[in-house]
Amino acid sequence: MPKLKSNRGAAKRFRKTANGFKFRRALRNHILTSRSHKRKRHLRANGMVDHTDQHRIEQMLPFAD
Repeated sequence: MPKLKSNRGAAKRFRKTANGFKFRRALRNHILTSRSHKRKRHLRANGMVDHTDQHRIEQMLPFAD
């Protein structure tokens, strides 16, 4: 049986936690002067992957502990 490989794109975007997977919000890298303080503040928080997508992420990251 061949070795399992992690999806490298997913490995860079998702981290396993006790309750699922977390990810960093998009649109937070550059040209932040055009965005409101409120929008930037809400983008600060890490998001959690929805339970409907959880199985898909687990398949992409078989070795996530």
